[in-house]
Amino acid sequence: MEQKYILGIETSCDETSVSVVKNGREVLSNIISSQIAIHEKFGGVVPEIASRNHVEAISNVTKKALREANITLADIDAIAVTYGPGLVGALLVGVSYAKALSYASNKPLIATNHIQGHVAANYITHKDLEPPFLCVIISGGHTHLVHIKGYNEFEIIGKTRDDAIGEAFDKVARVIGLGYPGGPKIDKLAKEGQPNITLPKTYFENLDFSFSGIKTAVINLNHKTPDLNKADLAASFQKAVTDVLIDNTLKAAEQLGIKKIALAGGVSANSYIRQRYMELKEKENLEIYYPEISLCTDNAAMIASAGYFNYINDNKTADLELNAVPNLKM
Repeated sequence: MEQKYILGIETSCDETSVSVVKNGREVLSNIISSQIAIHEKFGGVVPEIASRNHVEAISNVTKKALREANITLADIDAIAVTYGPGLVGALLVGVSYAKALSYASNKPLIATNHIQGHVAANYITHKDLEPPFLCVIISGGHTHLVHIKGYNEFEIIGKTRDDAIGEAFDKVARVIGLGYPGGPKIDKLAKEGQPNITLPKTYFENLDFSFSGIKTAVINLNHKTPDLNKADLAASFQKAVTDVLIDNTLKAAEQLGIKKIALAGGVSANSYIRQRYMELKEKENLEIYYPEISLCTDNAAMIASAGYFNYINDNKTADLELNAVPNLKM
C-alpha cells in the first residue's frame, strides 16, 4: 500500500494542535498547545483571546510536529485543516495558516469537519475498526447519535435539542463552584459522592436529547438547598445524563441492527460514562470502542485521520477560497 502522510491542523476552540499521521491510523506526532490555564480565570473560553493565542502558537507548533515526526513539509502528501464547526476567529487562524502552507508547498488542501474528526479518533486507537457502526458523539458543542455507514457517509439519527452534554457539564460545574473546565472536575468530584438525588430525565418519541431540564433542576436544587452534598449532586447529575445516553444508544443500536458502538468527543473521556458503556458490552453483547484519552479532546491527529479518508476515498481537495464555517453541519 502506498504510504500517505497527512499534516493535520486544528484550531476550532482553545487548543492549537498540529499532527502528522501516516495512512490515517498511525500517529507520528500530535502536538497540542492548550489554553486552559489562560481561560480558567474567565470561567470559559473567550473567543478573542483564543484567536490571538492561536496566532502566536501555530507556527511553532507546526515546526515541532514536523520535527517530532522526523519528516519535512516536502514529505507531506496533503494538509488537512478544521474549517468548522467552531469559533469563527479561532477557525480562521488555522484555515489561513493551512492555505498559506498549501500554497507555499504546493500540497493539496483538505477541508475537514471537526465532528468527523472526533469519529476518526477511533480509527487511530482501534486499527481494525471499520464502518458501519453507531457513533455516540458527546462534546462541549455536540450530542449526536450517528450511523457511520462509510468513512465519509453519515446519517444523524439523534441530536440534542438544546444544551450539548459537555455544555451541561460545564454549567453545572460552574453553579456548584467547581469552575472551568467542568467535565473533568464533575467526573472527579462524583467519585466522592453517591447518585442518591432524583433528577428529571427527558425523552422524546425519536432519539433526540435534551439536557436543559436536568441542568435547571441542578441549579434550582443548589440554590434552594445550599448545604446539599456537592459530591452527591455531581454523581446524581452524571448518572442521570448517562442514563439518557445509554437508553437512546440501545434504542438506536436495536433500530439499526448494529452491534458496534463507538464513543467520540471530549466527554467520552469521562470515566463514569466509559464504565457504563463497558458494562453494556458484557450485558448486551456489544462491541464498544472509544479513543484513548489524549484523542478525546480537540487534537490535530483526528483531523489528519479524517482528512486522509476524505483524500483517498473522495479525492476532494479545497482551493484557496476555503473559508471558516462556524456552524458547519456533519
